[in-house]
Amino acid sequence: MRVYDKFYINGQWVDPVVAKSMDVINPATEEVCATISIGSSADVDKAAIAARAAFNTFSQTSKQERIDLLSSICETYQKYYNDIADAISEEMGAPTKLAVNAQAAMGIAHMSTALEILKSYVFEETAGSSLVFKEPIGVCGLITPWNWPVNQISCKVAPALAVGCTVILKPSEVAPLSGYLFSKVLHEAGVPAGVYNMINGDGPGVGTALSCHPEVDMMSFTGSTRAGALVAQNAAPTVKRVTQELGGKSPNIVLADVDLEAAVTRSIMSMYTNTGQSCNAPSRMLVPADKMDEAAALAAKVTASVVVGDPKAEATTMGPVVSEVQFNKIQSLIQQGIDEGATLVCGGVGRPDGIDKGFFVKPTVFAGVNNNMTVAREEIFGPVLTILPYDSIEEAIEIANDTPYGLAGYIQGDDMEQVRAVASKIRAGNINVNGQSGDLNTPFGGYKQSGNGREWGAHGFTDFLEIKAVSGAS
Repeated sequence: MRVYDKFYINGQWVDPVVAKSMDVINPATEEVCATISIGSSADVDKAAIAARAAFNTFSQTSKQERIDLLSSICETYQKYYNDIADAISEEMGAPTKLAVNAQAAMGIAHMSTALEILKSYVFEETAGSSLVFKEPIGVCGLITPWNWPVNQISCKVAPALAVGCTVILKPSEVAPLSGYLFSKVLHEAGVPAGVYNMINGDGPGVGTALSCHPEVDMMSFTGSTRAGALVAQNAAPTVKRVTQELGGKSPNIVLADVDLEAAVTRSIMSMYTNTGQSCNAPSRMLVPADKMDEAAALAAKVTASVVVGDPKAEATTMGPVVSEVQFNKIQSLIQQGIDEGATLVCGGVGRPDGIDKGFFVKPTVFAGVNNNMTVAREEIFGPVLTILPYDSIEEAIEIANDTPYGLAGYIQGDDMEQVRAVASKIRAGNINVNGQSGDLNTPFGGYKQSGNGREWGAHGFTDFLEIKAVSGAS
């Protein structure tokens, strides 16, 4: 069993100020797989002092120095790659193939992308007779989730270090193991003391302390809309910048001209990737009303091919959800869908047949759903797909936008002119066409209650920069 009882502060592995620990549960077995220490405001104080002191020098480093640092991080990450993948599988139940090929892969991908962008990034521009400088914002508090743990850590840490910020990371206490290993990577890669700090803990104990700390200049948060709002409230008295990547209930519009079987197959496999635990999951499939029955039958057929089970088994394509809390929430929402009159095509409440332990959920499809039903409005964050009918493109767009969220949208169709026209009317930050998702150079983020700011690529640098105008200096 892993024992990760120290924090990484000012270039050293240190004990918490107040000794307190919690267990980490393997969701596939329901057994304790690790213990971690839980931090407090006193630990945040130590990290903030270290990060502030380090900012004075790190913010003045040259671009080449930071290029060399990111290069070292990328090289060191490769040494820990398989360990990180194993940790992700253990802490949040990702099947081994997903952990290796996607979860751990995204960590190095964001670092490598930031490195390439930094090489040509311009921090000084001329505007008339003046100069405009892009400067690091300062000490950044980073709060990351459990569903794509290293992906979210890396897509925040990479741009922050690239532009010269210092950071304090609070990984999710539900899935903290990969974040601990990530911290080992940065230490071994030679990140200067105080530039990167990591404290394990929960929202009330560490997240709140970070959000309201006067030495923290900016908060970058990924998680639920409810928790994101609390971060913003706590940050408001110190007028720090807050960027948020929050929840979603993404529409997936299947146009009448597309091959329905291909579209449904893509949709199902995308929905069940990571056991539906992705904020941008295409959880609302909109199909022409006269194709509802056909779409439902195809969805059931494809879902039958999903193999739910032990994340370490070669055949497994879908693992458990992350915790008992999530399992119970999803079971309740599936039952609510049944009670509200949605047609249960496949799946339903309870564990899959033959599984009596672990937080495994039946991959579930509801058809004949209307957009007022709870399963169509609430972010379930599990392997539950809803299929809604539409009679016209205009109605599909109206249904798609009838949500408080706006993180992503999916469109499937053969007529690219029509696809682009529909895409222009969807109020969401990321539109995916015919199974294609954005590359890491494109901005990722949402409209409305899905958050603000953008991550990934050059746009991901922007949130960590202040803009200074020097008039008459050119």
